[in-house]
Amino acid sequence: MHTIKRMKLLTAAAAGLLALTACQSGAPSAASKSPESAAPSQQPGTATTPEAPAKPAPSSPAAPSNAEPDSASVETQLKDMLVLARKGQVKGSEYAAHTGLIDEVEKKWGKADQIDSAGKGLYATYKKRGITFGFNKGELIFDVRSYDPELHKLTLPAIEKTLGKPKETAKNGDDQIYVYQASEQFELKFVIPAGTGKVDHISVFSPQDAKNNMAG
Repeated sequence: MHTIKRMKLLTAAAAGLLALTACQSGAPSAASKSPESAAPSQQPGTATTPEAPAKPAPSSPAAPSNAEPDSASVETQLKDMLVLARKGQVKGSEYAAHTGLIDEVEKKWGKADQIDSAGKGLYATYKKRGITFGFNKGELIFDVRSYDPELHKLTLPAIEKTLGKPKETAKNGDDQIYVYQASEQFELKFVIPAGTGKVDHISVFSPQDAKNNMAG
């Protein structure tokens, strides 16, 4: 009888031990999870989040168009000037050397602001128009000069780049004069003061009519 009771106690103890072992070997608790599985998902703003591209620094303003637009403009200006010079004209005057008469100018433009004697001719200046006409005793115009402010940006290197080297140069006081053959009849002259290095005025000149003082 005692032996049976003792066997029942041993059996109950074994059963309790088996139950305890089963509890300890069950699914791990949340606290016992591995670091990898317990780690929270990556939060925005951490090093692995792509950064917004940095804004480019504002570019420096483009260099003033000495480059193409300005040089193209100067080239066009010089070519247009040469086309007019071949007809004895400058921009701003319909009256040409070799064919125009000073009295025709006076009828339309009025009296000149001043008239000066130079060499064997006379020079009539129209200040507001920026034009001066050289004429001989027969009233024939042999020289048309323009003082257009647009000319003042021209330099000898810019002129030579478009028109090539001048056929000759001359000097008048501090002024350097660069002479181009516009046509058989006319010369195109650029007058550049030494102090500025830029064109002061141009002259479309007919040497034949300057020599023939009595042409009419």
